[in-house]
Amino acid sequence: MIQNSFEKNGGTYTLVKDCLIPNLILPEEKPLGKWGLLRKHYLRENHRALYSSWLLTGKLDKHLRQIEKDCEERFELITMQMAERENVTEGLKADDQMEWLRRMNSIWNRAEEIVLHELIYV
Repeated sequence: MIQNSFEKNGGTYTLVKDCLIPNLILPEEKPLGKWGLLRKHYLRENHRALYSSWLLTGKLDKHLRQIEKDCEERFELITMQMAERENVTEGLKADDQMEWLRRMNSIWNRAEEIVLHELIYV
């Protein structure tokens, strides 16, 4: 029997009525997070040719996962540095939770804007 490339690479089929259906299993990966989805939307809306090219060649998912990782690291670093510079400490959190939360929300919002402009919208 002649094997096609799917079978040569270890692929198998299941017989359903009179049809052979390939047994395809997608790898179990966690879904994209906020940063990956924002980058995907940006590419799809503003760089359609690049988005289509990466999608068709299989590079898009790898790119989005790398962006997700880079953004998380950058966001964490910026947040930590701003909190240290602005003296937003665990001591403040213990003394005045609402003030700590107000300051941290401000830091998180500014850090998010920086990450968006540095890594997502480029």
